[in-house]
Amino acid sequence: MIYDFAIIGGGIVGLATGLFIGKKFPSAQIIILEKESQLAFHQTGHNSGVIHSGVYYKPGSFKAKFTKAGNQSMVDFCQTHDIPYDVCGKVIVATQEKELPRLENLFKRGLENNLSVTKLSPAEVREIEPHVNCLGGIKVPTAGIVNYKKVCQKYGELIQLQGGEIRLNTQVKKIIKTNQGYTLETNQAPVNTKFMINCAGLQSDRVARLGGVNPEAKIVPFRGEYYELKPEKRYLVKNLIYPVPNPDFPFLGVHFTRMIDGSIHAGPNAVLSLKREGYGKTDFDFKDFADVITYPGFWKLAAKHADEGIQEIIRSFSKAAFVHSLQQLIPEVTADDIIPNPAGIRAQALKNNGQLVEDFLIIEDDKAMHVCNAPSPAATASLEIGQAIASKIPDSVI
Repeated sequence: MIYDFAIIGGGIVGLATGLFIGKKFPSAQIIILEKESQLAFHQTGHNSGVIHSGVYYKPGSFKAKFTKAGNQSMVDFCQTHDIPYDVCGKVIVATQEKELPRLENLFKRGLENNLSVTKLSPAEVREIEPHVNCLGGIKVPTAGIVNYKKVCQKYGELIQLQGGEIRLNTQVKKIIKTNQGYTLETNQAPVNTKFMINCAGLQSDRVARLGGVNPEAKIVPFRGEYYELKPEKRYLVKNLIYPVPNPDFPFLGVHFTRMIDGSIHAGPNAVLSLKREGYGKTDFDFKDFADVITYPGFWKLAAKHADEGIQEIIRSFSKAAFVHSLQQLIPEVTADDIIPNPAGIRAQALKNNGQLVEDFLIIEDDKAMHVCNAPSPAATASLEIGQAIASKIPDSVI
């Protein structure tokens, strides 16, 4: 048979895309191909569970627009489908004098993104988070928490109710252009489709190249390592506590996150992973390693952020250094208060010139679309991304 649409990748973006394509084309034959044995296995299943607000992102960018809208659409989706969530809000705090101008800039950016952010004095921060030590902060009331695996389960159920098919344990090995569209050769049976959508996350650049598209960027995997507060120490954190991020470094810094199950996660750091899907410190894949180590863009990035990179590596191997970072926010935290927690991987697209691809990157091709950069906050924005992709597909496709 020939499918109307084949979506490669069963993470939250691929599933949201399938959901909206099914709504736009109710009679279409849709299949989602996922190489793992379950949906949301990689980035989606290992993220922090935060429903982001959009405070960090450049005004007018896809990230800023999609995250603000996605914050509301994700809450609405959870309400409609009885998925537990909590719009608990978060505080972003400055712990050093040099961070105060960056905090002010972040406050202005929040206003530019039409968010109801408010400035907080140290005393006002402590009213929200009594154990935080800081020089000032801002409150972002629309931030929340949810279990994105449960969101994905519901996406999958709705896709199947619409008549869509989800095929697990199916890895795309080769893509052949045909007169009708594409033949996707997999480790199972081949799949013929009129239109292909690449939502392969950590493998998205490779899938794009299989499809004859050069994304002009390479996925560089960064592992984020977490600790968890012991249950008897959870009282130290009410909800979400973030430091002021370094505007030149793409990661948000070590922070505290209350999960929807009540546990408190602390982290992550950000270190280069030697395997695209490597969640352990010693995980290694020669091809993945060679891809990074021979890429000029990586060395340009590493040279630019050498000091930050070294600090992240030290935090990875030194619990004391990790704890020291946490103590900048909550001085009472000790090494005895935290236990290791599973890591996550961020698929970050990097250009050859060493510039990080900061916004979502969606490449349109003949009878195909490739989502080649969708790291955090893609989970929050998933419904908006899926709807945007569906809206770009012309009615004449089927």
